[in-house]
Amino acid sequence: MGSTVAVSSVMAAEITGAGASFPYPIYSKWAEAYKGATGNSLNYQSIGSGGGIKQIKAKTVDFGASDMPLQAKDLDADNLAQFPAIMGGVVPVVNLDGVTPGEIKLTGPVLADIYLGKVTKWNAPEITALNPGVKLPAADITVVYRADGSGTSFVFTSYLSKTSPDFKSGVGAGTAVKWPVGVGGKGNEGVSANVQKIKGSIGYVEYAYAKKNKLLHTQLKNRDGGFVQPDDETFKAAAAGADWAKTPGFAVDFTDAAGKTSWPITSASFILIHKTQADAAKGKEVLKFFEWAYKNGGKSATELDYVAIPESVVKLVEESWKAQIKDNAGKAVW
Repeated sequence: MGSTVAVSSVMAAEITGAGASFPYPIYSKWAEAYKGATGNSLNYQSIGSGGGIKQIKAKTVDFGASDMPLQAKDLDADNLAQFPAIMGGVVPVVNLDGVTPGEIKLTGPVLADIYLGKVTKWNAPEITALNPGVKLPAADITVVYRADGSGTSFVFTSYLSKTSPDFKSGVGAGTAVKWPVGVGGKGNEGVSANVQKIKGSIGYVEYAYAKKNKLLHTQLKNRDGGFVQPDDETFKAAAAGADWAKTPGFAVDFTDAAGKTSWPITSASFILIHKTQADAAKGKEVLKFFEWAYKNGGKSATELDYVAIPESVVKLVEESWKAQIKDNAGKAVW
């Protein structure tokens, strides 16, 4: 009996990935279901997008994951292919007594001023003007930000840079920026933990973390002037106008998207893989995992309030695999 167990464990493949914490809840769920369905496992380390980019460049993992898409010239420089795996939303979260989830309204410019250290109290006129009838305390605001190289930070700072000229010139967009005020947390996990601990705090996390940790999210005013709540429908609305086919490396930007019901901080999360696979079988296993997730992972994505990649885009992605990902002899892996 023991020998059959040994044989099957040798046959089962394991792939390794590292990077973004934004998609970690869904990748974990997919990995568990995939192992149940195929016997093959995925070991994914949630170390932040910056770490994921470093690890794939160093070839210490089979794939990297980043919410900040690499531009065509950077992909070419390291001979990398890039494709989207999932979409979701970044949400501001607060620790305040006496308010309910989704009750507080904020705008991009006010959120930017909070992160610039210009709006420092919860009952500041900029916040109370947006929230008539909401009892806001005269408490200090503690800003919580990502301390690691983070795609979530890239998405959040891109949005703030688009809606606030002061933020754009003072801080700018990036995976790691110089925050003028606040305390840092590592990963979406660390930001969630800090917001839970610190009364009067505000942070930004991927929506699945807000739900899992029962954090109070805010509403945001979108580009069309509507106040919207984060959920898979408002994330879908933001993603609806994307031109995937014409964007090199599928590097579509959804922040501050037009549309009455669009959530303004929506993003895709991307996978990075070497175009030349020294171990073709391993490369194929990575693609098999994501093919399985595209086909079978939609229900669990929706349960966690992510948005699955549309079928039309999956088709484009799989065509890109055929065209780009080769073994050492130049033969297509997929």
